[in-house]
Parts: sequence; structure tokens; C-alpha cells
Amino acid sequence: MAATKFTEAEREKLFAQLEAPFDPALIKWRVMRIFDDGRSGVILPFADPRAYTDRLNELFTPSGWTREYTISTVPSLCRMERGKSIVTSKVLVATAVTITRVGSHTGTGEEWADRENAVTAADAQAFKRACSCFGLGRYLYRFGETRVRLNSRGEPIAIPTLPEWALPPGMTLAQANKLAVDTRGPVDQRLTAEIEGFRGTLGGPIYAEILRRAGHSLDARTIPNAERQKQTVEWMQVSVFNPLGQALNYAKLTGREACTRLVVTDGIRYALHRSDGREFKREAYLNVLEMRDSYELFDCGGAVEAILGMAR
Repeated sequence: MAATKFTEAEREKLFAQLEAPFDPALIKWRVMRIFDDGRSGVILPFADPRAYTDRLNELFTPSGWTREYTISTVPSLCRMERGKSIVTSKVLVATAVTITRVGSHTGTGEEWADRENAVTAADAQAFKRACSCFGLGRYLYRFGETRVRLNSRGEPIAIPTLPEWALPPGMTLAQANKLAVDTRGPVDQRLTAEIEGFRGTLGGPIYAEILRRAGHSLDARTIPNAERQKQTVEWMQVSVFNPLGQALNYAKLTGREACTRLVVTDGIRYALHRSDGREFKREAYLNVLEMRDSYELFDCGGAVEAILGMAR
């Protein structure tokens, strides 16, 4: 028997919920262009694909919608980058999102094949475009480019203020744009140095995310006050690798002498540590959202080594 379609009233309610803006904490900003001076550029907001899947799961349950995609390539293309000609190909992805009792829409995405995580980037673009046909995330296309100052790493120094129309129902501007209402006050330069020191341990993406959420900034040097600095340090101290201390204490308990392998995870990132008989050393690292063959930053193996190491 065919599933009964939603009534008109139910459809209106569901589409209103689909079209509602994401929580501002889920919004990130991507530098689209850097000007010749190297100190300014233009940015646009975006949301991670997980924000889209979470909304669909919330409204329809994980079994109430599906996504199917096809991948193809266009070979032997040439593009210019920094004055150099690069011969490469392009990855093309078509993603169909189907919501039971509602309908189906397809979106397309593309990326240069020689760029890191090309398939992931093209798939994310296609998925978001398909979702926007249902109204999900469509409001993000209303934003125009915003010119901002950049730090020495080409990152925005300050986060733009979200307009009222880009906020979820019931949220005020003051609640959403915490950076704008933070009191500017004295900062501790020692904490600034400590925070910057976490970059090498956590890696760029995790470091930037904690800075944004806890420090209300995209640069350790522009965190508004000492209280925000302290909160940022606390968040970084309880990041993915710090539970290793708890795991090491567990391995030292009487009766655990045979423990030679530890896996520390937050459900997305997995760090595999193995004992050489004297101490545990990081052997491999895996981020399920950004799989790599190696992670030189962490001086260890990548996704393949992590999966094989956890399976043995």
C-alpha cells in the first residue's frame, strides 16, 4: 500500500520547519577571495552537511529520507592557479534527496580532482543544492559577499553579524551574535600564547572551531577578554586527545597489563595509541569526515592504518 501523503496543513508546517535558519553556532564563514594586499578578502557563510542531515533526521527520522549519488569525471582539463597551468580533471557528483511522502530533488556539485577531498567537496555541494530545493538551507543563498580584514594566515579576524532574517524563530540578535555583545576587556598574553600553542596539537579545523565557539573569535589574539580566554583554554584541554590520560590510567590498573592498544574517540575522530612495552605512542589517526592517508601534523599514520589497527 502506498504511503499516505501529508495533508496540505502538514506540508506547510514541514516546509516552514525545513526553511527555518540553522542555529548560528552551526554557521561558518569561507574566504572566497583574497585581495592583492593580502590583508582583506570577501567571505560567505555556509553550514556543514551534518547540519542538513540533522534537520532531516529530526523532522522525518533517519528512515524517512534517502540520498543517492552518482560520480563521474571530466578528464584532461587545464586550469590556472597562481600563474601556473595545471592539467587535471573535474569530479562531478549528482545527488538525489528523497523524502518519503514529500518528493525528490536532485542537486549537482563539482570540484577539481587534484584538490584535497575533491569527491567530498563535490558531494557536499550537490547534497546542499538538492536540500535547498525543499527550502533547507536556501536562506544562505541570500547572503552577498562581505569584505573583512584577514590575519596573517588568511583567516577573518572578526565574525560578521548575522541579520535577523538569518536567525531561527525565537532567537534575538543579541543571543545570536555573542561576539557583538561581548565586553572588551583586559586579556592575558600568557593565555594567548597558550591558546596558540594548541594549534599544533589539535590541528587547524578543531582549533578554529573551538576558537569560534568558546573564544567568539577566529584568532587567539582577538579574543575579547580574559574570561573568554580561560574558557577557550578549558575547551581545548578537554579536546579529543586529552581523554588519553584517562585511558592511560585505565591501562595501568592491576590486571590490565596485557593492554597494548588504546583508542580515543569522540565518535568522529579516532586516535589509535599502541604500547611498545614502555609507553603508549600515537600510531594512527582517523577523522571519518576527512579521511587522509597520513596526518603529518600528528606525526602518525592515517585512515587506513587506523582502521587496520583497530580491527586487529
